[in-house]
Amino acid sequence: MTTNAVYEEVVTTGIDEGHADARRIEHVIENGLLSVEEVDQTVLFERLRKNDRLSIADASVLALADQHDGTAIVDERYGRAVASAETVPTRGTAYIVLRLHRDDILTADEAQETIDEMVDAGWYCAPDLYAKISRKIDELSE
Repeated sequence: MTTNAVYEEVVTTGIDEGHADARRIEHVIENGLLSVEEVDQTVLFERLRKNDRLSIADASVLALADQHDGTAIVDERYGRAVASAETVPTRGTAYIVLRLHRDDILTADEAQETIDEMVDAGWYCAPDLYAKISRKIDELSE
């Protein structure tokens, strides 16, 4: 699941700016593989919204994960630090790609291509982490 703020940021703005991935995510939501949920106006959400270094989308993801006792997908170091301080578990985007491969939704080639496309699109990934992700893709293929 994701939040309305993430949908607006990633899908609506992404489509307006011509990002192909925005259409892919829109289709995933339309096909029911990912839902868009409202975030309760909890004390945590209100506190996170006041943090000038977090976008409303980031604040809503952390609050929604907390609300559902789930895991937030956060790549930015600051967002992970805030999540840790609030005891909200996190994983990164690469985790999702690896899970999709592990669950046979993506082939090894598709998983590697996805990671490569993310890097090409500006997703920061340290070289040692990239190598680790690539090795994990290979391991899951065995």
